[in-house]
Amino acid sequence: MRTTPPNSESTHGRWRRIGTAAVATAALALAGLGTAAHASAAPAPQKVTAKTIAAQVAKAHVSYTNQCDATPAKGFASCNALRVTGGTTAFQEEQAAKKGLTTPATIKPNAASATPTGYGPSDLQDAYGLTSASASNGSGETIAIVDAYDNPYAESDLAKYRSYYGLSACTTANGCFKKVSQTGSTTSLPATDSGWAGEISLDLDMASAICPNCNLLLVEAKSSSMANLGTAVNRAVTLGAKFVSNSYGGSESSSDTSYDSSYFNHPGVAITVSSGDDAYGTEYPAASKYVTAVGGTALSTSSNSRGWTEKVWYQTNSDGSVSGPGSGCSSYDAKPTWQTDTGCTKRTVADVSADAAPATGVSVYDTYNDGWVTFGGTSASSPIIASVYALAGTPGSSDYPASYPYAAAGTSALNDVTSGNNGTCSTSYFCTATSGYDGPTGWGTPEGLDAFTG
Repeated sequence: MRTTPPNSESTHGRWRRIGTAAVATAALALAGLGTAAHASAAPAPQKVTAKTIAAQVAKAHVSYTNQCDATPAKGFASCNALRVTGGTTAFQEEQAAKKGLTTPATIKPNAASATPTGYGPSDLQDAYGLTSASASNGSGETIAIVDAYDNPYAESDLAKYRSYYGLSACTTANGCFKKVSQTGSTTSLPATDSGWAGEISLDLDMASAICPNCNLLLVEAKSSSMANLGTAVNRAVTLGAKFVSNSYGGSESSSDTSYDSSYFNHPGVAITVSSGDDAYGTEYPAASKYVTAVGGTALSTSSNSRGWTEKVWYQTNSDGSVSGPGSGCSSYDAKPTWQTDTGCTKRTVADVSADAAPATGVSVYDTYNDGWVTFGGTSASSPIIASVYALAGTPGSSDYPASYPYAAAGTSALNDVTSGNNGTCSTSYFCTATSGYDGPTGWGTPEGLDAFTG
């Protein structure tokens, strides 16, 4: 369970981005983001006394308070971003102190590559059986990306990504791209934040990679509080989006059921949410019973008939912390009627999954990271799955599309991920991949569109 940040606007406070670590592929080992095997030689984290921890937490609390009451200071991303590409957040400092670490893990990528080094559209489409679907479907559908703060380079960076990969232009001028605030304004936008800007670039590029014919709607919340992010979700739906991707999360709380009804109960809309990047444990809004919670895998080429293989994404970082998709049994959200696993009486996370490992990451063009970088995390898998839903077509008006993969469970419409884990737990399938349903990867990854069609 994550600790709720202090000075919160709501029970959750401002929420961190999920999986927005950008690393040049060649720099993975240097950044502490290689696979678990590569990180095994990392030195043990330095422990500190309880008194020192208390002092660090108190210091972080002050820093957090000062930072979160205004636009984030230079060198910081949003208030409780999970990872940033330069500098650290007060939330990271606080969490590190509570774990007995002297400093939080900070990922600083090497200079960006002149050309992409991660997976591109053709790789992802091939891996998930979408090559023909991506070429012919999605026209007229709108995928909404919900994030906090403004990326002033969103449209121009998107243009560079799409041009490099030979995708058609998606601009404001041709009606394909639109950027608005949570109020729907195209001119009165939130403050700029370089950390969330990278998240925005990732989300837009992944939607483009999977559904190049789809329109893209970027809705920017004025801060990373649940109230503002949730308002942005509602705005996306009001503006007609039937597919809404969310790459953020925070600790569960007793307020979640009210957030469900206020922000995520939208029949006829496929809402996807990243399951988290702190490995075993549940987060909200992934735990909402109304959304499709998206876990993460490590996707690699293979000599098998599919040409690809996947296992649960899990890695040990240089500071001794671990990263992987969130999963487990919700403490508050009721179990949706279509979910029938017996080990959890409430909502179980996740539902499906897609590539999320930085070591097998996706290429993204981001001005704030000086060009082409490789991203990982369930921030990548959420927009991928939202875009698969978009390729599959508009959901039934009274449907909750999170139920669709369950109707296809156990069929060839999903690649069952049966290897790997994201930690240890008393109920094995909450954290360990197995045949059929499991927490880290849900029912598996897409193999075509059938599992995402009503």
